[in-house]
Amino acid sequence: MRLRQGDFARATVYGNDPAATAQEFEQQGASIIHVVDLDGARAGEPRNLAALKAMRAAVRCALEVSGGLRSMSSVEAVFAAGANYVSLGSATVLHPEFVRAAAQAWPGRVLGSIDVRAGRVAIRGWEQTSSLTMEQVALGLREAGVSALIVTDIVRDGTERGVDAAASAAFASRCAMPVIASGGVASLADIRALSVLFANGVVGVIVGRALYEGRFSLAEAIRAAEPAARAARKKQKH
Repeated sequence: MRLRQGDFARATVYGNDPAATAQEFEQQGASIIHVVDLDGARAGEPRNLAALKAMRAAVRCALEVSGGLRSMSSVEAVFAAGANYVSLGSATVLHPEFVRAAAQAWPGRVLGSIDVRAGRVAIRGWEQTSSLTMEQVALGLREAGVSALIVTDIVRDGTERGVDAAASAAFASRCAMPVIASGGVASLADIRALSVLFANGVVGVIVGRALYEGRFSLAEAIRAAEPAARAARKKQKH
């Protein structure tokens, strides 16, 4: 399922077998799959652990999971169900002390998720907007010790209107943390535009609706990013 601009009333269902979809992505070359428990995001606790377990049984690649993770017990449950990484969203605003504890308990496996609408960070399944800016939340996450930030432009998310690569790079520079861009990917040109920003701190991009709508395949997206990724790896060796 994909939402348009974070609106649950404008959701599109693309299938009813998450494990089969995960398998297809892995067959096309996925090394990590971004999984969002939308029911959990609204409820404040995981609601699709059975589906996560099914995905874990179906694929060997890494699973990064978010949605409703607002307590240590919820994170433990998601890891037990098969997640390799988790990303914490609403908790970064509502329970910052929990984020710090989680990052310390599972070093390198906890990411921060910043969902932005009109310059402010949205929470509770994107249904509420806080008074905090993305820079304020990023500072807290960096101090908490998360390994990277997933930054979603809600206005662009699910619209396939294109990415703002320059804004992603500028934010990565300001917060001095690795950033994974999300929201608005419409074409392979968007993938290429973001992939060349690795040296600027944009280390990845999440693609959803464009894949389900057949704009391009995951295999094509990986190939589009590979030249820049290869150049970045070569630079790191030197």
